[in-house]
Amino acid sequence: MTKRKLRINGHSHLLPYPEEIPDFMKDKGIFWVDKDRKFMLQKDWNRPITDSSFFLDEKLAWMDHFKIDHAVVLNLSQLYGNGLRLEEMKQALRFQNDFNARIQRDNPSKFTCGFVVHPGFVRGACWEIERCVEVLGMRLLCLPTHYMDTIGTWRCIFDEENEPIFELADKYNLAVEIHPYDGEKFIKLENTSWRFHLIWMLAQCADAYHFLTLNGYYEKYKNMRVCFAHGGQLAQINLGRRIQGFDGRPDLFEGKSHPRKAVGHKNIFFDTLVHDTGSLELLIKNQTSKQVIMGLDDPYPLGEMESEKQSSYPGKILDLAIDRDIINETERDAIWEDNVLQWLFGEDEEAKKSLVNRILG
Repeated sequence: MTKRKLRINGHSHLLPYPEEIPDFMKDKGIFWVDKDRKFMLQKDWNRPITDSSFFLDEKLAWMDHFKIDHAVVLNLSQLYGNGLRLEEMKQALRFQNDFNARIQRDNPSKFTCGFVVHPGFVRGACWEIERCVEVLGMRLLCLPTHYMDTIGTWRCIFDEENEPIFELADKYNLAVEIHPYDGEKFIKLENTSWRFHLIWMLAQCADAYHFLTLNGYYEKYKNMRVCFAHGGQLAQINLGRRIQGFDGRPDLFEGKSHPRKAVGHKNIFFDTLVHDTGSLELLIKNQTSKQVIMGLDDPYPLGEMESEKQSSYPGKILDLAIDRDIINETERDAIWEDNVLQWLFGEDEEAKKSLVNRILG
């Protein structure tokens, strides 16, 4: 009997219910949700909660409705900890990681959850990686494209100072998610017309991809598999410029790896959240369909959500890609299942089988 193909969403988010968030998070202005579940808030910031599936029970119902078998839950972008005092940052990130660990432990057939560390404090980040892997049983490390270091300078995640983090990711055979946020804190432009979500987040991903490939980390850390959120969208159209720049000014890239070497590499993945089939086609032409995983970015409004205005629904972009002969059904099924499993577990076939068996019951 042929096993049915699974639908695994490789890019999802989940909010704690208001009563699950410790008082210190609100008292310090770090992060909280109002009691009516209408807004997520930080000091001097709030954002409407646009769908009930931000929360666990409603998320499970949403997944059931759209026949999504399993979801990879990332950390909340608001909890990268940039700009917080050390103790506040440690408490906030530990809350996030313990929350995600509990969600995964209590719902093993439905969720694989990630954990987050702050690269500005490398030794503490390594201790937290060890705790999350060895004590909490988590296999997905979530990292920001950029972070603030201890003297207030913004850095790319693939800075050489962070190599101890990547060494541990390699040791533990981890999947790594690279996700953008906080652009308005270091890009000196007025935060208007949602420019940081619509444009600069994609540039942040392209910048992180630039340094992952130049530093050759995909070869140096062979057991670490990196996925870029939102299709690494600007990295795809920017590829030719980076290659020409490398070839034209070799004096600027001494000791670095050629951008072309990383294209289609088996340990570099991108999700499908690019919003149109033209971008998806370019992503697949550049990287091959094997390096693409399903990513809905639910329940955010820039995710692939049910929307009458956009005539959208979860999985629409892959259905359109089949209609337009960009992919075939075998490739679509792999993007939903096989490629996500490959990103999560690499060559660990037993771990893949274990998750599939949990999903299927």
